[in-house]
Amino acid sequence: MTVPTIGTLAGRQLITDLQSFGLQIGGQGGGVARKGGAGPSDHKAITIAGQTVMVPVYTADARRSPFQASAPAADGTSMLVRDGQAVGAIRFPAPPRFYGLETADGIPYWKIALLHGRDTLATTVHQTCIRYADRRTSCQFCAIGQSLEAGRTIAYKTPAQLAEVAKAAVELDHVRDMVLTTGTPNIVDRGAAVLADSARAIRAAVDLPLQVQCEPPRDPAWFGRLREAGADSLGMHLEGATQVVRERIMPGKATVSVDRYLDAFAHAVPVFGRGQVNTYLLAGLGDTAEEILALAQRLIALGVYPFVVPFVPISGTPLENHAPPSSDFMKSVLAPLGGMLRAANMKSTDIRAGCGRCGACSSLSAYEH
Repeated sequence: MTVPTIGTLAGRQLITDLQSFGLQIGGQGGGVARKGGAGPSDHKAITIAGQTVMVPVYTADARRSPFQASAPAADGTSMLVRDGQAVGAIRFPAPPRFYGLETADGIPYWKIALLHGRDTLATTVHQTCIRYADRRTSCQFCAIGQSLEAGRTIAYKTPAQLAEVAKAAVELDHVRDMVLTTGTPNIVDRGAAVLADSARAIRAAVDLPLQVQCEPPRDPAWFGRLREAGADSLGMHLEGATQVVRERIMPGKATVSVDRYLDAFAHAVPVFGRGQVNTYLLAGLGDTAEEILALAQRLIALGVYPFVVPFVPISGTPLENHAPPSSDFMKSVLAPLGGMLRAANMKSTDIRAGCGRCGACSSLSAYEH
């Protein structure tokens, strides 16, 4: 049987569809997976038409998906099928070599940092948050405590541990950048201090571009401190595009308003540079396409890259039964947003480090071309 080839344009639509519907995988599947955690999760890494993306596989919606993939062969290749019709060959990337190592005190490296997409290393430095334990304040989509409770990570990764794992990931697996995020430990620096310590240790050990991610600290001087510590880019994630949605979905985090974020962006962009400050926007929480695009236009004007990602409901969270956005909705956002980014000459390929550069959780980068 001739295996269909998935072209670039078909691949873009497939990625959008797969990230909305999810994927059923025959057997145990393979490759790189992420289950639970601080942000969009319950995914596996899959390479489609040359692009490595994260696709939901552990969610309830994925179990009902019209897309199925056969158990991968020894080289990771698999046949993608939609409603019984062969679509084309995909590949599950092999787990990185650094996953097989552990620290001197017996902690596996994969509990300290994980590979995202093709070549981005990511970690949650503090696997706790002041808002998570109380559902009156926690983000309803967040599963930051799940991976900790399941023993898939550790509560705090020291600067020395992060530097050790980062160095190994570069040397063994050619990792190109690293994301350092954190649960919010306090309402003053909001994690900036621990991120600065981590960045400083990593950059002393290995030449690896870094993105740090936290809520806007009270003192904008932290942006300069983070840059001086070695951070190349900054992520401050709104998640919701409108204040009303943010107050409903993330009541604690919404106390730091959209306007406060915009003010923080205005202070951060001169420090990190145009396009080197990013924000994560979760499509499907209740904001309309028009509201997301209106905010994106304001962000781009400030020099901020709006990384729009489809919401993925994670089991065990209050939003586990909330429907993900349809692929048509995602296209209605991503196609015009891609045009806005082209017009502003703001491209994911110019981001030095972080989620926007990785691009695996969204098909946005394919709409920039």
